[in-house]
Amino acid sequence: MLLLLRSLTLALLLVLVSTLGLLLCLIRPFHRNNVHYTAKVFGAVAPILGLKVIHRGARGDGDPVVYVGNHQNNFDLFTHTGSVPKGTVSMGKTSLKWIPFFGQLYWLTGNILIDRGNRSKAVRTLKQAAEKIRGKSLSVWIFPEGTRSRGRGLLPFKTGAFHTAIQAGVPIVPVIASDQHGINMNRRNNGVVIVETLEPICTKGYSKEQVRELAEEVYGRMKQRLEELNNEAMRLAGAKPALA
Repeated sequence: MLLLLRSLTLALLLVLVSTLGLLLCLIRPFHRNNVHYTAKVFGAVAPILGLKVIHRGARGDGDPVVYVGNHQNNFDLFTHTGSVPKGTVSMGKTSLKWIPFFGQLYWLTGNILIDRGNRSKAVRTLKQAAEKIRGKSLSVWIFPEGTRSRGRGLLPFKTGAFHTAIQAGVPIVPVIASDQHGINMNRRNNGVVIVETLEPICTKGYSKEQVRELAEEVYGRMKQRLEELNNEAMRLAGAKPALA
């Protein structure tokens, strides 16, 4: 019964939020803060899923950066989103635009669509993202794993986000969400998810030939912090921490 109630509630909320968001975007399409405001609404849905989400870390609305987050599952829409600052757009696959209501909202809010199946188009999109960062002082949020981890830890990183940061000359800011693959829509309490924005990692001095080195440095920091946050989130939820 709880599963049915939550599913219906989420479906109705998705239609409502998308409709209102589309109206807002028609008034001011591609505005730099559209993503921030719609993200805050989606982030407010987490308690309906039985989730307590803790957001912490420095979320500045100042100089542009490239945010890199860990991509776990569809619940990212309700956990990561509460940490999206003003002046930030995300990068997602082109197939998102075909999702009814949400896809149109995703595009009109100003997010960037990338065709990962076409290398030349993907490279052009990354260059355009770097130009937006420099020319419009926008930050870009990218999931460098390129796919959902679905509880398999932090997957290897693709280098697109790091090419973009080097081309734009801006820092990388990692954003880590603790483990959320065990969320059960039919369970009242789904525990705690911690979303932490880490300190910026400077990209100055890195050339395009060193992009893999940069990606590995960021990966190492995020992997270590993810393990720490997983144990902390379990303690806060009253579960036994995993062994190191």
